[in-house]
This record gives sequence, C-alpha cells and structure tokens, in this order.
Amino acid sequence: LDWWQAGRFCEQRFAQLLSEPQDSEQGSFSQLLQSHHIRGSVWLKERDSVLHKTKRRRGHTVPVLVFRDKTDTKYVKVLSDFPALPAVTACAHLQWDTRTQEIATIFSYAVPAFINEFQLRGFVDEEGFVRFALIVHGHHSPYLPVFRADGQWHHFCVTWQQENGSWAIYADGKRRASASGLCSVGPSAPQAIFGQGTFIIGQDQDSLGGTFRAKESFSGNITDLHIWQRVLSTEQIEKVRSCWVLEQDLVFGWSPNALEVESTVQAVTTQLLCPGPVEECRVLEVGSSGFSYASCLQTLPFICGYSKDAYWQLKRAQLESSHSLASCVNTLAVRTVVSPIPDSVFTSDLQDMNLSVALNVLDILATVLREKEVPVLEPSDLLAVLQLLQQVSHMEIQEGDELEMLEQLGQYYMEITELILEEQNSGTWSSISQVIRGPMAVVELCDRMVSLLVPLLTPERTKITIQHGNIGLHRVTVKNMWFGYSSLQRGLSSSGTSAVSQDMPASGGGQKYVGTAVGTAVISSTLLSDYQEEISASVRYRLQHRNFHVFSLFLLHVSPDAGGMWSTAGCSVVMSLPDSTACFCNHTTNFAILLQVYEQEQRTTKEEFTLQTLTFIGCGVSFCALIVTFILFLVVRVPKSERTTVHKNLIFALAAGEALLMFSELAKTNQVLCFMVTAFLHLFFMAAFSWMLVEGLLLWSKVVAVNMSEDRRMKFYYVTGWGLPVLVVGVTLATSFNKYVSGNHCWLNVQTNVIWAFVGPVLFILAVNTFVLLRVVMVTVASARRRSKMLTSNSSLESQIGTQIWATAKPILVLLPVLGLTWVCGVLVHLSIVWAYVFIVLNSLQ
Repeated sequence: LDWWQAGRFCEQRFAQLLSEPQDSEQGSFSQLLQSHHIRGSVWLKERDSVLHKTKRRRGHTVPVLVFRDKTDTKYVKVLSDFPALPAVTACAHLQWDTRTQEIATIFSYAVPAFINEFQLRGFVDEEGFVRFALIVHGHHSPYLPVFRADGQWHHFCVTWQQENGSWAIYADGKRRASASGLCSVGPSAPQAIFGQGTFIIGQDQDSLGGTFRAKESFSGNITDLHIWQRVLSTEQIEKVRSCWVLEQDLVFGWSPNALEVESTVQAVTTQLLCPGPVEECRVLEVGSSGFSYASCLQTLPFICGYSKDAYWQLKRAQLESSHSLASCVNTLAVRTVVSPIPDSVFTSDLQDMNLSVALNVLDILATVLREKEVPVLEPSDLLAVLQLLQQVSHMEIQEGDELEMLEQLGQYYMEITELILEEQNSGTWSSISQVIRGPMAVVELCDRMVSLLVPLLTPERTKITIQHGNIGLHRVTVKNMWFGYSSLQRGLSSSGTSAVSQDMPASGGGQKYVGTAVGTAVISSTLLSDYQEEISASVRYRLQHRNFHVFSLFLLHVSPDAGGMWSTAGCSVVMSLPDSTACFCNHTTNFAILLQVYEQEQRTTKEEFTLQTLTFIGCGVSFCALIVTFILFLVVRVPKSERTTVHKNLIFALAAGEALLMFSELAKTNQVLCFMVTAFLHLFFMAAFSWMLVEGLLLWSKVVAVNMSEDRRMKFYYVTGWGLPVLVVGVTLATSFNKYVSGNHCWLNVQTNVIWAFVGPVLFILAVNTFVLLRVVMVTVASARRRSKMLTSNSSLESQIGTQIWATAKPILVLLPVLGLTWVCGVLVHLSIVWAYVFIVLNSLQ
C-alpha cells in the first residue's frame, strides 16, 4: 500500500506502522522480512510520529459534461486545431455510469483519411472493473482493467508515441497497462497521428464528425480533459492528477469556450478534490539496513507493530466477546433500513465506506446506544465502535454528496462520541487501556471528523456548530472542540492515562495530591487554511476555566503512541486570570539547532524558552561587540596587515549570521522568505567557519615557515573565506533545492541530511584547526620553557610548573573561540539538554 494507506491499515487494527528497529532487533527483523520474501524498501513510521497526516487536497472548480444514458445524439466537439502528433498524452477525470456493461467510447479522433485515427473505449467486466482499450490508426490494444466501477471520480491518462508504438494507460496516478508495437513505424503505418482532424467526446465517429450509434456512446460524467503533443512522465501525470496544468506542448486545455456542446448534454460546475503535492516518507532499505525517503504515494510493503501488552489485551477482548452490540445493530438494521448495511461494518476490512453507508450505520448505532439495548459496552464492542468511527473519519467526501446528509453524519458522530464516554463504560475503557490509552483517542477522531465537514462551509455560511449533550465542535478559521468536564473526566481518571498529576502544597503546609482534572472545556484547537491543516503560524488564544482553582496549564498533544497525553511543547502562558488563561503557541529557534544533526525530541516550554533567551542574550551581546570592533578597525586606522584583514572578514560573517539567526523566527510564516533566510544563514555561518580556517592557516604560517608571498597568501585566503562557502551553498541548492529547508525552523533540513552540507565542512575545519592549535601550543610551551630556563634558572620547581601551565592555558583560552573549536560540543546537543545550554553559552558569545 502507499504510506497513507499503510498507516491507516495499521491504525484500523490498533497497531502502528513499524518504527526504526533497534540494533538488538535487526537480526529477528531481517529473518521476518526474509520469511515473507520482502526485498527493496519497507515503509517506516515518521520520526515525529505524524501518522495521522492526511494527504493534502485542494478544491478545483471545473465545468463537468454530463452524458445521461447511451444515445446517438449526445456529443461534445473540441474546437481546436490539432497538429500532427508523433506522440500524445490525453488525461481527464471520469465518473463511469455503472448501469451498463456495453462498450462505450470516451473520445474519438477522426481525420478524412482514417476514421479510427485515435480513440479510447471501455466497458465494465463481470468482476466490476472498467477496462480500457486504446486505438491508434485502427490498431487496437487489448481491453485491460484500469479502475473499479464504483461510481466515483477517477483520473486517467493514455499515452502513445510512434517510436516502437509504445503506449500506456494510467488510472489514479498509477500505470495500469503498457506495451509497445501499437501502430509503430513501418511500411503500412503512418509516422504520426494525422493533424487537422475532428475530436469528439462521448461518441464513436463512423464518419468524419458524425454517424453516431447509441450502443457505442459514453454514459457518465467527464471533465478536465487535456491533450499534449508528447508523452508525459509518471511524475508529470501525478502533477496533472493533482490539478496542475502543464503548459508545455499542450494542444488542448479544458475550457467551456473551446467546446461545441450538443443541446441535450448537460454542463454543470463541480469541485474536485485533488491530491496534494507528492510528499516523501521514510523507508528502510532491506538488506543494507539503511534509511532513506520515497514518494508517499508509492506502493511498498509494510509491517504493523504492537506492544506485547496491547496485543494480548486486544486478543483477550476479541476472545471474550459475545458480539452483543453487533447483533443488536444488525437486528435493528433489518427492521428499519431500506438500503442494507454491509456485514463487515464492524470489522476493519470494510473497503468502500461512503456517505450513505456511514449515515445508515451511525444512525442505527446511535439508536442502539441511546436506548441502552447494551447497558455496558464490552471491550470488543468499544473497540469495534472506535474502529467504525475511525473509518468514517477517513472517508472521502465525493462530489454530489448531499450536504444535509453530511451535517447529519456530524450530528450522529458527536452523539456516539458522547454515548461511549458515559459513566457506565469507564470500566471498559480501563480494560483496554493498553490498546487505546484513554478517551483522548476519541478527541483525535472527532478532530479528524471536522475536516470532512469542509464542504458545508460557503461564503454565506462561514461557521458550523454541532453539539450533542456536553460535547460539540465549532468551526470557523480556527476549529475548536469542547468536551464537557464530566465527559472526559471519568475516562481519564480510570484509564490510567497520566494527565495532570502532581503534588501541590496544601494550605496546612503538607502535600495535597491533585489528580487528573480537566480545567477547561476546549480540548482541541486547529488552525485551518485552504484545506491544509499544517500552517506555520503562531496562535494566541484564551481558555475559559471550568472552575476557578487553576494551578498550571497543560495543552493536549495527541500522539499515536500514547493515544493522548498532556504536553506544553511549543506553548507558554501569556497571562493567567482567575477565570481564564491566555496562551501563546509557537516553535522557537535557538543557536543549538545549527549543529543539530538529528530530529530533536519535543522539549518543554521552559527548556525552549531558556534556550531562546540564552540565544538572544548571547547573540545580542556578541553582535554589539562585533559591530563595535568592526567600527574601531575602520575608524582607528589600525595598521593594515593580514591579521586585521582576516579579523574583519570573520567579524562581518559572524555578525551577519547571528543577526539573521536572531530574527529568523519572523520569516517562518513566509515560505520564500524562510528559504532565503536559510540560504543566507548557511552562507554566512559557512563563511564564518571558512575565515576561522583562515585564522588557523594564518597562525600556521607564523609557526611553520611558508614559502608564499603575502599578496598571494591573501588571494588564497579570500578564495577560502568566501569562495568555499559560495561553492558549498551553490552545490547544495542545486542538488537539494526541494529538500533544503527544515519544516520547523528556517534552517537546513535534518530529515533529508542536507544539514551535512554545513556540519560536514564544519567538522573538517574543526579537525584542521585542532591540529593547528596543538602545534601552536607545542611551540609556545617549548619557547616558554627555554625563556624560563634563561631568565629564571634558579626558580623553584613549582614556579616552573606554573609557568608551563600558563604557557599551555593561555594560547588555548585565546585560540579556542578564534578557531571555532568551542563548536565541537555541538555534535553532542542531541544527547542532553545540558549540552544545548553549554553550546549556546559558548558559541552565541563567540
């Protein structure tokens, strides 16, 4: 499956996509893969645990041609002059009418010399698949299955080129069929599809532009047809599927003005939901045990993993089940529902969940739970309900779905959420605490469900409120979800979930234990924009208190691992009043990220605040000192020398880098600006290190005789100091342009290893400068020893040792920051927060 489907598959079974295997697990893991004959790449869970990241989709409003029933009259003519086509790609979105199994012509292109010049035909086979066949100059490819005849929108592309007669058919971004030899170059075949022909949508032309037959006509809906004078690559077809129009070699682009529509063909406007840009997900390379990234839309093997406790608890729940809830639901379904409910609705294998099925199932389930036909839910029943809610939250809303049904679905969803959190079920939540760690899983499901309600919002209706009992959601630009105090309270306290639990000083001087408590009704807030839920923006909001005794603020962070936990990551309290708390949430930048080669675990707000404060103090003081020194160099007219020139360049590079770093946080909201800040940060800090290398080379030239004139040396120093950084940054941008910037900061990407374009050269420079420092210290100590013997031959042994120690310490203390050797501790930042503090103090003040 693709990465999204694989993650969903595991979630549906209360498991997780495989994490990185530990060293101790490598052996057994390799055996497992070999036993299943798995080679190549295997999907891994992302390090940041973003298992619930949904495929980004965007709305695309297009005119749709509606061909109702098969007739000999309905047709649409493309008003475009077609050139000769030595290669061609035609793509469109299609909704197939499933009521007929006869052959249908999606489009036909005819020229005076040959009627069946270029044509696409299809039919529904006995197994329920739509099969396509491509015709070029009368030569016919076999009918091959491309997508399921499910009445949903599908995207298809067909390609052909005269060289070898190569052809291919794609559906929903995947190549379904391909071969060669279809009307290839030869004595009896033309070299290209002829130009100046007639292109008809929906009918087979038996004469040029006419003579249609009903049994060969198309029935269904079609939109977004584009034709190119070349063969598009798989990546380009994926872009077209994502509603990007590729202008190069475009022969025909979809436009109502370029179509002659027969009067009985209905033309309507609809909004397609297009897959978002291709993202990359983490994979394990089997055999090499190395890690890399692949397009999330690839289909690769995967493994679901359980903790042992969760696995045995799940098995126990399944074995001890009496299926009472399922039988009640099915009994009621037989009595009340006109359209049948699938037998597999309470399993994890229901594939085609649509709005109608979901609405029927939730309606009946809500009725059963509301009327207390099952007084207390069994563990297996609760798990089955959660699986169902999960399936509904993953459902894709199709064009033409009735909005009233969608809103009703939201009502039932919130009602079922309320009913499974009632007091009598608190013991059941405890019994599956390892499988589902507390009712925060319900909060997450509701949070996801809100995203399905996007079509309900219009310019006239800008907000939705759906509430049942004391649970509800409210949606505008920021979606808020509230769970009344009693709803989550019992589940939290009984499930063993560690939420807010700490010892507070009591009035009598002793320790008073404060257990789990929900201090505010708002549990989840998400900032939305154009169907994308990941926006780089800071948020300031106010939480109204349920009661007036609030000790501290903990914000909900839902994670797949824990099912839900309380965290303060990235958030801080701005103001705390008796009746409310104001919060500010953001990701902060600090000096320690510069040499951070691994993705950092979430730090507490206090730690992040301390790191950022140290960064601003250190960089602020350092920046002022550097600027003053630079001005003094210019004003006081220090005698011109190699040393002052090198110092000035180092000062400029370091000051520019620190200034950019301090204000890089402001650029995060603008993607282009953040990219530019990252590139200049990379350049200036790389230049700072290059000039530190020059400082080392300059020292070496004083210690060891170098046969090079001063003029030639300065040219070499400038090439090293500025030429090397420009080269490194240029090559990195050229090779990793799309993977350059981190998702959380305006700095180099850690996940794609672009960070090594900075860390690699830095480590090399530090190694060279370490060698230089050792050599300088040796020379300094040796000369100090000789001078000590000459001047103070009668001094005591203690005095001589003291002189030697100072002779060693002095150059080290002076040269460590000049040569940048204090940066060595940066590679240890990921080990402990202490190293981050040490690193920032040493290097922000450099």
